[in-house]
Amino acid sequence: MPDTLTITRTGNGPPLVLVHGYFGGAGHWTAEIAHFRDRYDVIAVNLAGFGDSAHLTAPESISGHAALVWETLDGLDIGPAALLGHSMGGMVVQEMTAQAPARVAKLILYGTGPVGNLPGRFEPIETSRQRLKADGLEATLRRIAATWLVDGQKSVGYARCIAEGLKATDQAALAALTAWQGWNGTNNLPAITAPTLIIRGQHDRSYPFAQAQALLDGISKTTLEILSECGHAAHLEKPALFHAALDRFLNGPVAA
Repeated sequence: MPDTLTITRTGNGPPLVLVHGYFGGAGHWTAEIAHFRDRYDVIAVNLAGFGDSAHLTAPESISGHAALVWETLDGLDIGPAALLGHSMGGMVVQEMTAQAPARVAKLILYGTGPVGNLPGRFEPIETSRQRLKADGLEATLRRIAATWLVDGQKSVGYARCIAEGLKATDQAALAALTAWQGWNGTNNLPAITAPTLIIRGQHDRSYPFAQAQALLDGISKTTLEILSECGHAAHLEKPALFHAALDRFLNGPVAA
């Protein structure tokens, strides 16, 4: 299949699928792959236009990204899986769940919410689009990535954010903004029956707590974990804290 996403896959056990956020890639999940590969078949995808899938044209919809991930997993003959999505990837795994609920054993919604065009966003999406065009991808990446981490550019995770983000294409960066603008998964939340973990950093500046609350209110089987002294990219700041929260959830029961 020409549109099959590039993945990083390793380990043995039930499948655990990792879906990165904006300006991300499978390289953001190095610590998670190492932590879980002894117990899980870990599959870290690169969304179209990002990371090692930068050769692919990115869809302009969240549903399009979700369909590409499912197509890629189909090619691997993957059964019901635990899905972990960060930020934009959290939108993607919500949409994946809406498209194929029986294929989702557990759902982890990390630093994300049920709407793409956030109420009270720091700037309108159209402003972000114009700034991306005017300033260029690298300047935009450096500006945004600093807000994901409590210590900004001084954080140990900042260099990885930049290295992975620079693999993205201008087309994918712009298409993602269009995808967010056109996506709202709120009406799909009551249909999610998989046990769901909602996890966020205490100081997440990208998604206000109201977005986590909307997920809590809309999904029936939820657990909330708030990671202290972390920002939007907690897995790059305090991986041990992040992994402990995931372990507590993943070691619990799956959906009946």
